[in-house]
Amino acid sequence: MLHQDSARLSVLYLGGTGTISASCVRLSVETGMRVTVVNRGRNAQDRGLPDEVETLIADVADDAALAAAIGDRTFDAVVNFLSYHPDDARRMVALFAHRAKQYIHISSGSIYAKPVRQTPITESTPTAPNPHLEYATAKWRTEQVLQDAHVTQGFPLTVVRPSHTYDDANPPLPGGWTTVDRIARGEEIPVHGDGTSLWTLTHAEDFAQGLVGLLGNPRAIGETFNITGSDVYTWDQIYTIVAEALGVAPRLVHVASEMYPLVAPGWFWSGEMVGDIGHSAVFDTTKIRTFVPGFLPRLTFHRAASRMVEWRRDHPGTTKPDAGTEAVLARIVDAYHAAREIFVARGVV
Repeated sequence: MLHQDSARLSVLYLGGTGTISASCVRLSVETGMRVTVVNRGRNAQDRGLPDEVETLIADVADDAALAAAIGDRTFDAVVNFLSYHPDDARRMVALFAHRAKQYIHISSGSIYAKPVRQTPITESTPTAPNPHLEYATAKWRTEQVLQDAHVTQGFPLTVVRPSHTYDDANPPLPGGWTTVDRIARGEEIPVHGDGTSLWTLTHAEDFAQGLVGLLGNPRAIGETFNITGSDVYTWDQIYTIVAEALGVAPRLVHVASEMYPLVAPGWFWSGEMVGDIGHSAVFDTTKIRTFVPGFLPRLTFHRAASRMVEWRRDHPGTTKPDAGTEAVLARIVDAYHAAREIFVARGVV
């Protein structure tokens, strides 16, 4: 159940065409909100935003351009999907302190301290900088700045922490569509660890239920929310589900998480292996269900995987494998076999 005044809310999305934000924009419009998005004008058509959405063209990182685009307008809620650094946060506080009744910062479930000592992860689970993942550390520092502004200045902050959120156009696999292509071709796929760590997946359409349900709710000011689904799988299961949707048998090889930074230094997912997805992550969503009683994720990954395969078929131009990513994945698989040959030669296996 969305907030009772949702049909009269004016909402500004910074972003609005990304994996998560496009679904939130669509649901906001369906709910009757007056929706404005600010971005550089890319991907809007690909993501199929409703005609009712007002689009302002500006680079969110350009203070003058953003201020000029917004003018003297005010909003019931501002949702920022594009804040990744403490300096971003300070700029947003200065710009929206008197322009928004509610400012929703999209943080990340990756800021919880790893390894997590107790599951499920709640909003009170300790957070910390992540020495292996610059993105997570930056998100953590950004959240600290905003929390301080809320306490010291009364900035109307609501923090949302999604975990691994995906949609039909963005598969939740390290390597993205390149990995899907390798599965379809029957190539070997590297899987971190022994493939049994638990991971939570959330489709963007399900995430949107929670996010949109918080818009305009004064009780959400000063609060932090995990918004994730209840879809929890091992990584072996995740890859196998994709393979089954493609109609093939998966060929998985298990690689120690610590091997990724050694074999593929600089690859984004290498840091993820040791800093985030190499650990199990199961989230408690009691709080968001309390504030948004209608929050009920519906898309299981089995169903979503079939939709992703259909998207790949219908959008060959945007789902092509990337040569650089292909080379990285092949190198990791080769490293696995090279290491295995050494152990075989020594009689270890």
